Amino acid sequence: MTAPCIFLIDDHAMFRTGIRMVLQGALPEAEIREASSLEQAVRPPSAAPDLALLDIALEGVNGLEGIGLLRQRWPTTPIIMLSSSAEPETVRLALARGAAAFISKADTAAHIVEVVGRVLAGTLAAHDTKPDHAATLTPRQCEVLELLAEGLANKVIARRMQLSEFTVRGHVQAVLRILGVTSRSQAANAARSRGLLR
Repeated sequence: MTAPCIFLIDDHAMFRTGIRMVLQGALPEAEIREASSLEQAVRPPSAAPDLALLDIALEGVNGLEGIGLLRQRWPTTPIIMLSSSAEPETVRLALARGAAAFISKADTAAHIVEVVGRVLAGTLAAHDTKPDHAATLTPRQCEVLELLAEGLANKVIARRMQLSEFTVRGHVQAVLRILGVTSRSQAANAARSRGLLR
């Protein structure tokens, strides 16, 4: 594979510096371009990058609106959405608008490198927003996952685990986020496919 060109579009200079260091450590031969806005990214005529990393919360045209703009400019360039929020609805919107993958800014450097590598290699399915995250599920979240997969309501799970319903709701939301899904049934299916449930 020839040296990839990666375009990083984010309005936080410190975050761009950090991501650049992470990417250059893993892909030392990569050419990394930077822009602080979509307008700056698309203004000069340039060859299509092999990958665009696009922040969701940009000044001016935001990342969600900008996916279409980038896809018009560079139709073959896959886009990874970057966000400090990994709420299931945010992930769903990004993928629905054409992002190839979604990365939370809270993810580890190793995970970011893995997703970037898989998108560059063309092996990341459009629905696969995150690779296996079994290691990030806490034992308590695994318990909640097993019970919600049985179809139990939060109130019943709370009673079973002797927790407050509010605490259970927080665990359920965390499980959905970690698995990159938007519903309890999707969580159960994703967990079974990844071997997280017996």
